[in-house]
Amino acid sequence: MFDKISLNDLARRLAEAVPTDFHRLQDDLEKNFRAILQGSFAKMNLVSREEFEVQTAVLARTREQLERLEAQVAELEKQIVSR
Repeated sequence: MFDKISLNDLARRLAEAVPTDFHRLQDDLEKNFRAILQGSFAKMNLVSREEFEVQTAVLARTREQLERLEAQVAELEKQIVSR
């Protein structure tokens, strides 16, 4: 839902959704919405898409290495048992 929507765009859209009677307050509302959204998102402890992708790649490499090490341990265990 929020893939390509920036915080500023979201604040602007919220301010534009306010009835026209309050149009004079649009700039103030937009600033207030932006501050509220920033505070809420900061509390959520979110990560950027880029950081998520980097960590996903790190996890994939770690899993591959773990699988290789598990195979090596299994092979060594076979060698010990067969002696």
